[in-house]
Amino acid sequence: MLRLVVLISGGGSNLRALLDASDDAEFPARVVAIGADRDADGLEHAEHYAIPSFVVPFQAYADREAWGEALVEQIRQWDADLVILSGFMRLLPASAVRELAPNLINTHPAYLPEFPGAHAVRDALAAGATQTGASVIVVDEGVDSGPVIAQERVPIQPGDTEEILHNRIKRVERELLVQVVLDIANSHIDLKEL
Repeated sequence: MLRLVVLISGGGSNLRALLDASDDAEFPARVVAIGADRDADGLEHAEHYAIPSFVVPFQAYADREAWGEALVEQIRQWDADLVILSGFMRLLPASAVRELAPNLINTHPAYLPEFPGAHAVRDALAAGATQTGASVIVVDEGVDSGPVIAQERVPIQPGDTEEILHNRIKRVERELLVQVVLDIANSHIDLKEL
């Protein structure tokens, strides 16, 4: 059974998809802890599913390195096989990435390498793109620059707002993430080989 620690900053819709998938006794992964960098709405999922949670607030530390060390210390307590950044809106310091790699993955609302960064959906609309996508990647020390594990295109419709497009992308993102976790658990994907 693959042990997952999921890190969030917001509502945790991708987290919820993993929790729903793991309701199936046949699903070979379980979320063992949920972490956040703030008092995120998605922490309610931890309470609902009786999963331990932790918060490591960025502002409580002198710098990014100290915060990263505290975050890794929390993650290590859960003996995780895989750490998932799921709507986690803080860049991890390089030392934390090195500590957790390659078993550290991230979801991103674009077809990488197109539109990296925190405003991918807004950037796709501003660029006049006709399509964007969703990606699941291995986290490296760059910004959304790690090896792509899985991705899928999402069309941009006339009249799409950032919110409408982002919601369409999130549906695809959730499906991709659950499938990637399943493939890692079943040894169809080896993160060390990417």
